[in-house]
Amino acid sequence: MDFSLFYFADDSTPDGDAGRYELLLEGARFADRHGFRAVWTPERHFHPFGGLYPNPSVVGAALAMVTNTVAIRAGSVVAPLHHPLRIAEEWSVVDNLSGGRAGVSLASGWHPVDFALGRVPYEDRKRALADGIEQLRGLWRGDGHEVVDGNGVPATVRIFPPPVQRELPLWVTSAGDAGTFRTAAATRAGVLTHLLHQDVDELAAKIAAYRRTARETHDGWEGHVVLMLHTFLGTDRDEVRATVDGPLRAYLRSSVHLLARSFGALDPDFDIDALEDEDLDFLVDQSFDTYFGQRGLFGTVEDAAPVVERLRGAGVDEIACLIDFGIGTKTVLDGLHHLNTLREASAAH
Repeated sequence: MDFSLFYFADDSTPDGDAGRYELLLEGARFADRHGFRAVWTPERHFHPFGGLYPNPSVVGAALAMVTNTVAIRAGSVVAPLHHPLRIAEEWSVVDNLSGGRAGVSLASGWHPVDFALGRVPYEDRKRALADGIEQLRGLWRGDGHEVVDGNGVPATVRIFPPPVQRELPLWVTSAGDAGTFRTAAATRAGVLTHLLHQDVDELAAKIAAYRRTARETHDGWEGHVVLMLHTFLGTDRDEVRATVDGPLRAYLRSSVHLLARSFGALDPDFDIDALEDEDLDFLVDQSFDTYFGQRGLFGTVEDAAPVVERLRGAGVDEIACLIDFGIGTKTVLDGLHHLNTLREASAAH
């Protein structure tokens, strides 16, 4: 089992703060020194939830300058919002700056407002994702891409600078949809997923089907599955719960609004702001108990170890530990030492 760090901060600070990226940079340095596999950053637009990360390639370039060995990955690039040429160019820069440590998970997108930036309509996002995978791979290998220039004249272009890695490590991001797992297997891509819309048993069944398709389609290739989990470890479970209680509830409240607005695109009559405060509090309470008790890495190293083993048994290859959900920077960084102890113990099994 590999361990990585994952970032998806809720930045609700009204004024500029020079320390907004301190946890990202110091956490990446820690991961680099202690043998973690990767650092993942997302692409988010127009909302405080995840709003520190409007462009993961820009953040990835910064991480390349402060690390030496840890992989630098997008979790995720929203493929329908960008021309594949642009994705390939930007991540080739990151690959060069990092000496060949870049990797990208591609997502179809899930929030309609983001598609104000889109090249395709929201309803065509999954098709655009599937088409973009092979286009991006070809560009990365140096293939030409047919375009029409500003004068309406056909032209063939290639990306520069040439990347360091011959092949770009690719994943497909899935919120739990089985079809996305199938797309990833068919295109020889890994899967980046979470437990928001699925439990571990459901995930295990999808991983098994993903691996079967991957082996049958690609001559025995097993694929690669990364699971994002909210994470904070300490020396006492009750103290950990007290530490994460306020920040995680606030984080979940922010995400509930965003997710509800996304679902509202399918049901125009649904209005999250029309919910009574007690109803919203109930949703947050239920989510908190689920995350803390069943769908995160919380408590002590001893509490977390069986969770890791259960995920290993489910077929997960890498746990991407989401650490930036509102806890103070120093507290999170101190907690990384416990996470590293868990990582070392897991590696010894």
